[in-house]
Amino acid sequence: MAQALTPARAGVAVAVVAFAGGALTLNHDLVGVFYDDGLYAGLAFALGRGLGYVHPHLPGTPAGVHYPPLYPLLLAPLFGSLPVAAAAFAAKVLNLLLAAFGAGLVAWYATRVNLLGDRAPRWLAAALVAASALAMPVLAIQAVLFAEPLFGVWLAAAVILAGAPPARWSSRTAGALAGVAAALALLTRSLGIAAGAGIAVYLAMVRRAQWVDVLAAVAAVGVAAAGWGAWVIRHAGGIDPALAMNYGNYFETVRQAGLGVFRASARDLPRPLADLVFGGLPTPLYDLLGAVALAIGLYGLARILPRSPIGFILICYFAILALWPFPPDRFLWAVLPWLALVWVAGALPLLERPALRLPVLVVAATMVAGYGWREARGFAGRWWALTASHISDNFRELLPWVLALPPGSVLATDDEALVWLYTHKPAVPFYLYGYRGSTEIHPTPAEHRAYLERQGVTHVLLAGFGGGSAQELDTLLGVYPGWLTMVHRWPGGRAVFTVNRDR
Repeated sequence: MAQALTPARAGVAVAVVAFAGGALTLNHDLVGVFYDDGLYAGLAFALGRGLGYVHPHLPGTPAGVHYPPLYPLLLAPLFGSLPVAAAAFAAKVLNLLLAAFGAGLVAWYATRVNLLGDRAPRWLAAALVAASALAMPVLAIQAVLFAEPLFGVWLAAAVILAGAPPARWSSRTAGALAGVAAALALLTRSLGIAAGAGIAVYLAMVRRAQWVDVLAAVAAVGVAAAGWGAWVIRHAGGIDPALAMNYGNYFETVRQAGLGVFRASARDLPRPLADLVFGGLPTPLYDLLGAVALAIGLYGLARILPRSPIGFILICYFAILALWPFPPDRFLWAVLPWLALVWVAGALPLLERPALRLPVLVVAATMVAGYGWREARGFAGRWWALTASHISDNFRELLPWVLALPPGSVLATDDEALVWLYTHKPAVPFYLYGYRGSTEIHPTPAEHRAYLERQGVTHVLLAGFGGGSAQELDTLLGVYPGWLTMVHRWPGGRAVFTVNRDR
């Protein structure tokens, strides 16, 4: 019966499971509820309407230099030909299809090359990929317009072409096409550079490929990086320096954070995965089991290295995240199926050692139980939709008032791309931040006011979620009394202020 599970059947089965689970997340929430999805939609709208690769909601419509263009290009025909609501739903269906296809590719590949080892049950790899595709945080990012599903397809394609190409292809052809897939991953998410680097190392160290074959693999990645880099260098000056974190290029992020972020970021890398499987445990047990699980995962990574390029890709991927000041959660969910496969590739051989069998079984059983309990509660409570639907409902109440603002109004608000998509009122972010090492820093009141005046802001919309925006607004109100006047308020701390330019 196990032999009946061919790679094709495994891939199709996992794709069907991923599609069925992901279909539950389809929704009509406003696009822009998770911030990045609104920026992607705005860029797609601008491309689809012939405005170029620009942020149409910002005054002056500066060029986009933060996100590579491939995902907005994919969405552009939808936002260029349909109303925003219809385009957003169609794009969510497209994300669902991409996520299912990507999961199917990973399952097909893992089954075909026996990624878990010859002694592993043949169904196990497919089961792991299917379970990963149904994880609550994966479903949550799939339910909005994030680029992860498209990125996952290109990453899987790059791994397949580099690690298991058709036998009739030459190594140079396979490497070159793997490089093309890695380049497309780079043009979808900047972290795709890890795919190009990992494939090159794999071909050189494991496959012992000739240097011309390695160069063929990295050529497309180099062209993509150079082309995108040239665009960024040419247009980065159009972004207001105060918006460097949200709209500027990633070099600015690295410059601000510096190497000092490494210790905090590296320490935080395992946390989202540990929360996923050990989240309900008391701290001492959480720390102990988390440390053991991490050791097993590192052992699995070492065993994967000679089997598949995904091992070297993940090393490069984590090296980048270790220098990244942002929380790693979303970046890890993009590669969760690969991480599950790597961990089990380490656990299975350890189970064959009598001295290690019991602790590995305890950790594995706890992980399965913790993940299963979380999934059961998540599906029952539709966890993937809670935050997005709350934000969407909130803005549905606020947007009619924004629509009634006079022509020429410019808002400073949270989720500014969402506000523009549904009102076409120019909007900029109100909340400003930067980094010094791993520490988040904020502008002085004078710097904040100067930024708002440079952008021509006429109104400030406090959306009512508290946190940083409310604190920065309170500071401005205290330092500059009379400069901002409340003109409308809603329950829950939501309000609109008008800017008095003569104060």
